[in-house]
Amino acid sequence: MPDYDKEGLVSAWTFDGNGGARRIGWEEVAQGVPSGERFQWINLQLLEHRHGRSTWLDLHSGVDPSIVESLVAAETRPRCALFDNGAFLNLRGINLMPYSLPDEMHSIRFWVEPHRIVSVRRRALSAVGDFEDAIQRGRAPRTPGEFVADLSMRLVDRMDTVITALAEQADELEEQVLSATLSNLSPKVSEVRRVAIILRRYIAPQREALNHFSLEDAEWLSPRDRNRLREAADRVTRFAEELDSVRDRAAVIYDQMVERRAEQMNRSMLVLAAVTVIFAPLTLITGLMGMNVEGIPGAQDPNGFWAVTVLAAGLGVGLVAWLRTIRWL
Repeated sequence: MPDYDKEGLVSAWTFDGNGGARRIGWEEVAQGVPSGERFQWINLQLLEHRHGRSTWLDLHSGVDPSIVESLVAAETRPRCALFDNGAFLNLRGINLMPYSLPDEMHSIRFWVEPHRIVSVRRRALSAVGDFEDAIQRGRAPRTPGEFVADLSMRLVDRMDTVITALAEQADELEEQVLSATLSNLSPKVSEVRRVAIILRRYIAPQREALNHFSLEDAEWLSPRDRNRLREAADRVTRFAEELDSVRDRAAVIYDQMVERRAEQMNRSMLVLAAVTVIFAPLTLITGLMGMNVEGIPGAQDPNGFWAVTVLAAGLGVGLVAWLRTIRWL
């Protein structure tokens, strides 16, 4: 058997159908499911230097080439396709690993047969890591249907964490919109709306994929597994609605910010107009009185300066009082 350790094998497991499982290597993968075991799981990592292709998948997996193309495709949306000998399922999951962004939804693709599951990923997913930890603790799925249902629920649980945090962030922004500085608030609103749009783009199709997979007419998919898949699909539907709500609320917050900015501008323009109304007559008077020509009234009077000052002050007070009467100030 060739050495495929460099061909992207992350892990491989064999399940006894009674809640037990053990890790296996390439040699046992090549031999197929041994007697006394129920099914195998081969978890592969796509390698960039292989241009997204795995030699084992192409030459030794026995999977139809068209399905292999779907397993190693570049970026695809969640979907499900049913075949006579199995089902293809493409799901997305939010990564809760350190240094992961909340809008990073990585894909994991499955080819599910009665006695084998082949999964292909590009990046590690925390949900899959937790799933393998549960297998090591003796909480392994008993059928391929239970496998898919359990992993789907784990992917959905992590969506719940991120989307709840996003909704809470929208709540905080709604409270701050009337008090916070607009220059500080605007980037936060834009980020919330951007993340909501990106998440919804992948979450909404996942509902259809899970519902479609639950319709698979196979013995390894029990009624309980179908119900769990439908429950996961229902939760995904709720997440999509919540993301729609967050996106709409972010739009409303942005509209409130625009209104508040327009209000501030109108207020500034009103103050500028009031200042103009007050000082334009005073500027005219002082300009006329400041001309260096003969005939200026009070030019020879020692009290002329104070007379003009009192006149200008009185006129200014009168204009302020008038503006207050018409509620400009």
